[in-house]
Amino acid sequence: MKKSIYIVLLVSVLWSCDYFKPVQEDEAIARVEDAFLYHKDLKKVLPENLNAPDSTIFANNFINRWATQQLLVQNAQVNLSDSKLEKFDRLIQQYKSDLYSKAYLEALVSKNLDTTVSNQEATIYYDINKDAFKLNEDLIKFRYINLDANRLDLDDVKTKFKRFNIEDKKELDSISIQFKTYSLKDSVWIRVDQVINKIAAVQPENRNELLKKSNFIQLKDSLGLYLMQINDVLLRNETAPLEYVRPTINQIVINKRKLELIKQLEKDITKDAIKNKQFEIYN
Repeated sequence: MKKSIYIVLLVSVLWSCDYFKPVQEDEAIARVEDAFLYHKDLKKVLPENLNAPDSTIFANNFINRWATQQLLVQNAQVNLSDSKLEKFDRLIQQYKSDLYSKAYLEALVSKNLDTTVSNQEATIYYDINKDAFKLNEDLIKFRYINLDANRLDLDDVKTKFKRFNIEDKKELDSISIQFKTYSLKDSVWIRVDQVINKIAAVQPENRNELLKKSNFIQLKDSLGLYLMQINDVLLRNETAPLEYVRPTINQIVINKRKLELIKQLEKDITKDAIKNKQFEIYN
């Protein structure tokens, strides 16, 4: 069945100063059968800061896309079988219901969900599910500094770096601005691959040196001298430490709470509706 289309393209003047003057709400700029496109619809999608020529192009494209979509929909309504149309209507209604329901539940969850996971709660979950936290990568705790190999105080710096007592740490911190790069936080687990990416002097042939607990490593390249001290090592397939998987545990616990909260909210909403006689089941 042939569909008529009528499009009023006053685009060249829409973007003149007169366009931004108040217009009647029922002033249409395009029509396909009994569907109308209004100025206010176009203004909602118009990107900001477009110049006049770009605004004209955008408006033309938008109107044509709108018209094409209307024609396709109207032709579909005429030419598709009644059973398909009924099926699509059900799907549309279901999708609409799902969108509203999801948005409302998310608003309730956002307002009521406790996102704080205590150390005790994280530890309990970790202890119960340790087997699920196997490493798929090698981890180390280490510190390093990259410095000029010709420093006059190199031996003194090296001694402090290896010994690393409280005073040594303070002194190294105080002169750290003199280092090319450094990291003295040796209580944090880090992936070996990250170390290799950061320190170019570590090559495949000396990678295993990183996997030796309490190992002191000294490497040199064009960027200077690297001093590295390995404090601890965990190899692939070993159990991941709690502090390393804590963010994952936090997310798991919060997601579990969220699902439980959603179930409870759904029950409460239904219960309140029955109590207020908003929901009844007829026998």
